[in-house]
Amino acid sequence: MLGPAVNAVVIVLCGLGGCFLIKGIPSRFEEILKKAIGLATIYMGIRGAMESEGMLLLIMSMVGGAVVGEGIDIDRLMNRAGAWAEGKLGMGNGTFSRGLVSASILFCTGSMALVGSMQSGLLGNHETLYAKSILDGAMSIVFGASLGLGVVFSAVPVLIYEGGIALASMAVKDLLSPEIIREMSAVGSLLVAAIGFNFVTSQEIKVANLIPAIFIPWAYLALRGLLWA
Repeated sequence: MLGPAVNAVVIVLCGLGGCFLIKGIPSRFEEILKKAIGLATIYMGIRGAMESEGMLLLIMSMVGGAVVGEGIDIDRLMNRAGAWAEGKLGMGNGTFSRGLVSASILFCTGSMALVGSMQSGLLGNHETLYAKSILDGAMSIVFGASLGLGVVFSAVPVLIYEGGIALASMAVKDLLSPEIIREMSAVGSLLVAAIGFNFVTSQEIKVANLIPAIFIPWAYLALRGLLWA
C-alpha cells in the first residue's frame, strides 16, 4: 500500500497548494494551462491505447462498457456523491463536484494507475506509482486552482482504487497475464484521452460511464483462457 498512499498524499498536498497558494492566477493563464494539460493528456492516452494488440477487443470493450456504465449511470452517481459532500462541507459554488469527479477519473483510469498498482501488489515495486505521483501532483496544482477542494478529496477514491487493485492483485495473480494487463491498460488509456478531450472542447464526454470498459478485457481474456485450456 506504500505506492497508493504516496500517490494520495501528493494529490492532497499539491491540490491544497493549488487551492490556496495560486488560486488568484489570471483566468487567461488558467484557461491556457488547462488546454495545455488537456492536449498532453490526450497524447498520453492515445499513446497508451496504441499498445493494444486487439483492436476488436478494444472496440468491444468501449461499446460494452458504455452500455453497462450508462445503464448504471455512474456519472450521475459520482456527481450526486460529490454534491452531497459539497453540501456537507458547506460549499455551494458548484465546482466541488466537478473537481472531485474530473480529478478522480483522471487519476484513476490511466495505465500508470492500473499497472503501477499491480506492480505494487505483485512485486512490491512502487516506482511506477512514484512517477505517477509527480504527474498527478502537477495536475492537482492546476486543477486545484480552478476547481477547488474537490480535487483534494479525489485522493480518497485514488487510494481506494489503487489500494484495491494492489490487494486484489495478490489474490488473483494467476489470472493476470501480460495480455490482460496490456489490454486493460489500453482501454484505460483511451479513457484518459477522453478526459483530455473534455478539457479542450465544449463537448463533454461522460467518461465515468465508460469506466466498466476497463474490466471487459479481463473478463473476456480470462474466460477465453479457461475455454481454450
